Amino acid sequence: MKDSIRQKLDLLVDRLEGIDRLLSSPEAGDDMAQFKKLSRERAEIEPVVACYGVFRRAENDLAEAEAMLNDPEMRDFAAAEITALKTRLPELEIALQTLLLPQDPDDGRSVLLEIRAGTGGDESALFAGDLARMYSRFAERRRWRVEILSANASELGGYREIICRIDGQDVYSQLKFESGGHRVQRVPETETQGRIHTSACTVAVMPEADEIGEVDLNPADLRIDTFRASGAGGQHINKTDSAVRVTHLPTGMVAECQDGRSQHANKAAALRVLAARIKDAQVRARQSAIASTRKSLIGSGDRSERIRTYNFPQGRVTDHRINLTLYKIAAIMDGDLDELLAALAREHQAEQLAELAAQ
Repeated sequence: MKDSIRQKLDLLVDRLEGIDRLLSSPEAGDDMAQFKKLSRERAEIEPVVACYGVFRRAENDLAEAEAMLNDPEMRDFAAAEITALKTRLPELEIALQTLLLPQDPDDGRSVLLEIRAGTGGDESALFAGDLARMYSRFAERRRWRVEILSANASELGGYREIICRIDGQDVYSQLKFESGGHRVQRVPETETQGRIHTSACTVAVMPEADEIGEVDLNPADLRIDTFRASGAGGQHINKTDSAVRVTHLPTGMVAECQDGRSQHANKAAALRVLAARIKDAQVRARQSAIASTRKSLIGSGDRSERIRTYNFPQGRVTDHRINLTLYKIAAIMDGDLDELLAALAREHQAEQLAELAAQ
């Protein structure tokens, strides 16, 4: 193990002992905010220290086994013990390094999922609808709740744009690598000559702010416009100015919502979307600062970057960031994203471990 990693682990051992002393002191309950903060820190550190304890005991066992090689009666036992420990120690070291990796503070959050049709006209809008269904089916498998905040349907079906809130445990940790350009290759239903068309959509996965107040939305910085919602006709046409558009003047970011039953509901939804977009910009700025010396392709989330191709004639889905191709497009479009998302998470972890080793 590198000395720098061992030093970090020794510091964590000392810190855990210090936290335990503070928590067991008679004054610990006087400041409940500080008590909760220390308790959370302890919960984060304790698994690392426990694993480090196992690692150090294995190191001591190895030293004792090597010393027993000089005893003829214990030599065979010692040799077997040494072989087992030399296999186990690297595994424990990798486990420790994984535990030391920085945690994304947004991993536990719910998300706002934004899908927009791009090049390809009506076919792109249909594909946006397919992607919305894919993520909804994946959310159902996870028992997450999906709420449509805003939807702009196209004439032939699908969406020009749809924004959903996906609420549940660790949603962002699962979906955060989905931001980017998604390309589809297939024969559209409107194609009479059987030619394959290529269309594209952009996907943005934004961690939701716990509260609107978490993002500084000064009312003086907001312009709120109301307008009459557009609809498919008939009884669904809104005859009042209930649709709301909110513009954040300092950044120029805009969010609008017209799907709610009232102007109040639409304003609340638009503010939620706007807060998530501003938080998303903050997250990207943080990621850019962290990756200033080495760009992480998996975590870049650049919406202009083509990240995945869905080729229906060949039945394949290819993620271009990790050169992974799966021939199970029907299952994936029905929400079976586990293999794909797990591969992305492993690649991201491998990048983090490489960075840690290089430090």
